[in-house]
Amino acid sequence: MAAALLAAQLATARAEPQTCPGNPNALATARTITVDAATTPRIGLKHFPATLPLDDKEVVLTFDDGPWPGTTSAVLDALKRECVRATFFLVGRNATAYPELAKRELAEGHTVAHHSFRHPLLNHMDPAAAEAEINRGFAAVDTALYGQHSKQPRTPFFRFPGFAATRTLLDRLAARGIVVFGADLWAGDWNRMSPSQELSQILERLETTRGGIILFHDTKRQTAAMLPAFLRALKARGYRVVHVVGPAT
Repeated sequence: MAAALLAAQLATARAEPQTCPGNPNALATARTITVDAATTPRIGLKHFPATLPLDDKEVVLTFDDGPWPGTTSAVLDALKRECVRATFFLVGRNATAYPELAKRELAEGHTVAHHSFRHPLLNHMDPAAAEAEINRGFAAVDTALYGQHSKQPRTPFFRFPGFAATRTLLDRLAARGIVVFGADLWAGDWNRMSPSQELSQILERLETTRGGIILFHDTKRQTAAMLPAFLRALKARGYRVVHVVGPAT
């Protein structure tokens, strides 16, 4: 029964990738999954017991900390060339400073989600102050995207800065119907390295996990420079991209 409910909540549209204008050999987006906190309040094996029900060699691309001038645009250009959709976890103050980049992410079909307002480590804060910081981030991103906000964010996805969660905050977010994202593997792009070093590292990690939710940062120049080659490598190695979206509102 639980498995059936999970399958129903994780409604999946499976279809052959559409033709990508100007790039007939594009990686493209293979399918879309709708994720609901009612059945999957926390996902990502680096941090939680469960993750998304992905098939072998399926990946979900996620980017944290943006939007940021220069690097976010380069990331979006690379994704657009391959007709690939990703999820961006935005820092509220960056969305406020660069709303045109946040709007571009949304306009190009990506999922735009939340990563607090200032990017503090929330487990070092009083729970009430931490929740206020989360809410301020929700408001800033939705205002940048839609010109207004309400108590609940339009896209109910959140990732803790530094993955610094607490049980209290996790429970409060679950009660509000907000999915908390961890990751299944990461590029480690907070460390200084060349684009080619980052590419080798993430491909090696993929060989171990055979897919999963991947964490990048669209604020990092090395990641923006590496991404076109990474997307081509996914295609060459038979990987498929899955796009995650929230419940229809």
